[in-house]
Amino acid sequence: MSFLNNIKIAVIGGGSWATALIKILCEQNNVQIRWWLRNQKDIEHIRKFHHNPSYLSDVVLSPKKIKVFEKTTDAVKGADYVILAVPAAFVQESLQLLTAKHLQGKRIVSAIKGMVPEQNILITDWISNEFGIDLNETCVIAGPCHAEEVALEKQSYLSIASTECETSEDFAKLMTCRYVTANPLDDLYGVEYSAVMKNIIALACGITHGLGYGDNFQAVLVSNAMQEIGRFVTAVDPRERDLSSSAYLGDLLVTAYSQFSRNRLFGNMIGRGYSVKAAQLEMKMIAEGYYATKSIHTLNTMHHVNLPITNAVYSILYEDQAPSLVMEELKKLLK
Repeated sequence: MSFLNNIKIAVIGGGSWATALIKILCEQNNVQIRWWLRNQKDIEHIRKFHHNPSYLSDVVLSPKKIKVFEKTTDAVKGADYVILAVPAAFVQESLQLLTAKHLQGKRIVSAIKGMVPEQNILITDWISNEFGIDLNETCVIAGPCHAEEVALEKQSYLSIASTECETSEDFAKLMTCRYVTANPLDDLYGVEYSAVMKNIIALACGITHGLGYGDNFQAVLVSNAMQEIGRFVTAVDPRERDLSSSAYLGDLLVTAYSQFSRNRLFGNMIGRGYSVKAAQLEMKMIAEGYYATKSIHTLNTMHHVNLPITNAVYSILYEDQAPSLVMEELKKLLK
C-alpha cells in the first residue's frame, strides 16, 4: 500500500480511544479520516465545533481531515483501513449493517482490547470469520498507551501486531508522530490475548487497592500476573516471544498502575464495596476487563491453565463472592 497517495481511514467508535487515535492520525499529511459515531448529538457537535463533547473534549479535530458519518456503510466506503474502536460487547451491533462486500480489499485494524462476549473469540478472529477477511490483512493496536496522555501529547508508545510484517509495518508508520512511537510486531495472538488479560489484572489491582492492600502486595500481584499471562498465551498460541517487552509487560504495567485505567477504577469500586451493577452504572466508560474475565475463564475450561488471579476476579464478579475473602485466599497462592 503506497504512502505517497492520500490514505483514507474509517474509524468506527466515538469514545476516548477512538478520539485519541484520530488525533494521532491527523498528524499525518496524507491521511483523510471517515468517522462513524453512534451518538447523533455528538456528530452534530463535532461538525459544528470540531471537538468530541463526550470524550477528550479538549482535543481539536481538524475539519479538513475529518468527515463524520451517521452510517457505518458510508464511513467505510472508499477506505483503505477500517479501525474498530468500540467496546468489544458492542462490536457486533456496531457492524451489523456491514457485509463482506463492504470490507472487501480493506485492511482491518482492531483497537479493541477485549473479546466478543458469548463467542469468547478474539476480535481479529471474529472479523475473519464474519467477513471473510484474511488474517494477514488485519492488525491490532496495543499499548502501553492511554488516550488521556495522547490528548496531552505526552510521549507514548504503541504496539502494532499482525501475522504479516508488511501489514503491521505499514500501519505503524501511520500511527507514528512527534509524540507517539509505534512499533510493529508479528505476534498477533500474543499481543491480542495479552491486551485482553491485562484488563483482568488491572481489575484485580483495583480490587486490592479498594480493600486497602498496599504497593508491596500489588508488586507481587503484577509480577505473578505476568507469569499467568505467559502461561495462558503460551497454551493458546505456543511460540517464542519476549513477554518483558513493552507490548506485553509495558501494557500490563500502565493498565495496572495508571490513574487513567478504567479497569483499575472499576476494580477499586468493587473493592470499596460497590456491587458490580452499581459500579457499572457509575462509570461513564466500559471496563473491558469485566467481559474479558468471563471470556478467558470460559476459554480456559478447554486449556486448563493455572490462572489464580483470573479465577479470583471471576469469583468476585460472576459468583458474587466477597472480595475480601477471595483476596485472602489469593494471597496464599502468590509468591
